[in-house]
Amino acid sequence: MAGVSEATVSRVFNGVGPMKEETKQRVLEAARTLNYHPHAIAQSFARRRSGNLGVVLPYVPKVHIFSTYYFSEVLSGIGKQVMESGYDMLLKFRTPGLENDYSKLFLSQKVDACIILGATDTPGERASLDRLQAAGHPFCLVNQHFAGASFNEVEADHVQGSYMAVKHLLGKGLRRIAFLNGSAEFSNSRDRLQGYLTAMREAGALPEGPWDASAVPAHLYYEGNYSRTSGYRAAERLCANRGRIDAVFAANDRMAIGLMQGMRERGVEPGRDIAIIGYDDSDAARVTDPPLTSVSVPFFEMGRTAAERLLQAIGVKGADDRGAGAAGEASAVREVAERSQAAGREIAERSQAAECEAAGRLEAAETDGKAGAGAGSFQIKLDTRLVIRQSCGS
Repeated sequence: MAGVSEATVSRVFNGVGPMKEETKQRVLEAARTLNYHPHAIAQSFARRRSGNLGVVLPYVPKVHIFSTYYFSEVLSGIGKQVMESGYDMLLKFRTPGLENDYSKLFLSQKVDACIILGATDTPGERASLDRLQAAGHPFCLVNQHFAGASFNEVEADHVQGSYMAVKHLLGKGLRRIAFLNGSAEFSNSRDRLQGYLTAMREAGALPEGPWDASAVPAHLYYEGNYSRTSGYRAAERLCANRGRIDAVFAANDRMAIGLMQGMRERGVEPGRDIAIIGYDDSDAARVTDPPLTSVSVPFFEMGRTAAERLLQAIGVKGADDRGAGAAGEASAVREVAERSQAAGREIAERSQAAECEAAGRLEAAETDGKAGAGAGSFQIKLDTRLVIRQSCGS
């Protein structure tokens, strides 16, 4: 019907080799007339690709991971880019704390590239990622950085975000600011701590010292696991030191909301008796009582950017075309990254960047090191912003 050979039809549907646009359209029109659909498995053999982008997620019993703001937003961003690029998304769960052999995903030819969420900075995890990179498999980490490594990464500027939050509290005359952080195994926890320490030291609220939790007095530093329950449990310890605390900065909204509930049960009214700031600017932050001041993080854009850059790296056509407004969106992301870079440099200078590794690692540019796919690696950092609501008081 199209007047072409079987080989030409195969090249059209598999996107292989040069092709006249007129010939391509004749083949596609014939396929529509005949209601022909190519066989996905046969196509994967022809292309030597699975057509899948893998996403590795942590499996945590009793945690509804898809209902959490962070994972739902990142996955939505990945899914949108994957769909627009004509790819599929394959989810893979891993058990935190156990050694992970990510290369099995590639050896079984289930995925062409993968995005890893929830990675932790442990020796075992580093070793697994080093093996994956050495094998030349394309992958990207979202919201996690490994110092000294050249892994592909997309994250937010958490140093800047926490710095803004604490500066806002200090600007209201509050100096005894407690910090409810997450585990130091996550680089974003360490970044938030650095932003907190920088702001507190600039104001003279804390003395100079090391850039870790040991630099914060015990009555001002608390650690949870980013769950609402851990924030609720921290309320008892925080309330025991109520006379020495003016405000609390929590490293995510879930902990902040749990903290607010626990404090209210102990007779401390958030927003009136104590100021509280969260982090993420989740949907829940808008409906708490009082509404929660929070740092907005572009999780959706982080997921979408990670998928876009990985698919570009493996040569997927259309991965860099977001349709209408694509140029504007790309420009906006670059501008955001540049603003983050400038703000982060300013913070790093004030906080002795030689000691402040994460603040000094401010990029939105390509590096020449080896990436998972063998090309130049990318390390992209997007901006954060403070959204002020009533939880900080009037």
